[in-house]
Amino acid sequence: MTATASERADPLTATFAALADPTRRAILSRLSAGEATVNQLAEPFALTQQAVSKHVKVLERAGLVSRSRAAQARPCRLEPARFEAAADWIEQHRQLWHERYNKLDEHLAELDRRAGSPAHHGEDPAK
Repeated sequence: MTATASERADPLTATFAALADPTRRAILSRLSAGEATVNQLAEPFALTQQAVSKHVKVLERAGLVSRSRAAQARPCRLEPARFEAAADWIEQHRQLWHERYNKLDEHLAELDRRAGSPAHHGEDPAK
């Protein structure tokens, strides 16, 4: 899978694109327990090592994992900085939507109060 120009220009896009795939999320879950080689990562999947390697490359391009060289092995490890950037973006937007839902709740409550007031039932509000 080749990174698009927008994914190269916007690391957050690459992060969310990489996280969109359940196999890649499972690989990340496995790496949360510690470093692993592609062979070790491939074990629980009904995928070839080559397919898992392609998933790892997508995760690498997104900056979610890195690979080092230890003798012949190239263990993969999580890179927390990208996760933090994605979590920060999600939290910022969660707060925004929480505030908007609160304002909507207040507005709907006000509409309910007005609908229940005598002025909306053809009665004189001064009485």
